[in-house]
Amino acid sequence: MIAVVLLPGMDGTGELFAEFARSLQEDVTPIIVKYPEHESLGYEELETHVRRFLPSDQPFVLLGESFSGPIAISIASSPPPGLIGLVLCCTFASAPHSWFRPLRGLIGIMPMSSKLTALIAPFLFGKFSSGVHRRSLQNALSKVPASTLRRRMRAVLDIDVSGKLSKIQTPILYLQAADDRIVPMLSLKCISNQTTDLVVVTLQAPHLLLQVIPSEAATIVKKFTLKAVVTFNTAVNAETQRAAALLP
Repeated sequence: MIAVVLLPGMDGTGELFAEFARSLQEDVTPIIVKYPEHESLGYEELETHVRRFLPSDQPFVLLGESFSGPIAISIASSPPPGLIGLVLCCTFASAPHSWFRPLRGLIGIMPMSSKLTALIAPFLFGKFSSGVHRRSLQNALSKVPASTLRRRMRAVLDIDVSGKLSKIQTPILYLQAADDRIVPMLSLKCISNQTTDLVVVTLQAPHLLLQVIPSEAATIVKKFTLKAVVTFNTAVNAETQRAAALLP
């Protein structure tokens, strides 16, 4: 059975994937990767962590949500066996707000607490915000130390894997939120300018798209995954036929 490996947003807990994963599992096997909560790891260390959890015995699609987009892009540019597709959700290849870099030094004094959920929820959920969404976000953030969140914020400001996009050979699906208040349209344009096999689907949703419309998003991801399987199998069969033709 095909697997979809889910890489979480900045909280790194994977808990916010719950409804989306349940919607996926009727047709595919969701694998949620969780990041170490008490280790302040950067993108390179997290990529090494993720690679340990990738399936070695079945084909899979890799999905990078928000913060994890650069990890997914980097892995897809130097793919392990079995990777047949890449899904990028409300994410970026380089810092989405480069103008914020001069303020990097202030991250160390910025308040980081799950108690601030009410302040950040409007940016993440927009008009789709609900009590259930806010509680889920608060529960996830409460498990992650402030030092870890600060390290991840710094990593976002420094990241740039745009040069790796042209090396990706698998099909790519980009899920864009029409009401995204975190990742600007420019981030998608930068990705689309450097890829050839990219499909963009724009949905009426906020930045936390997979949490607000999990069933709709899951349907799109499953269709993409099944199509990727067909493409992969066709390529394998063609290669097998070519190899057979060379036999004496």
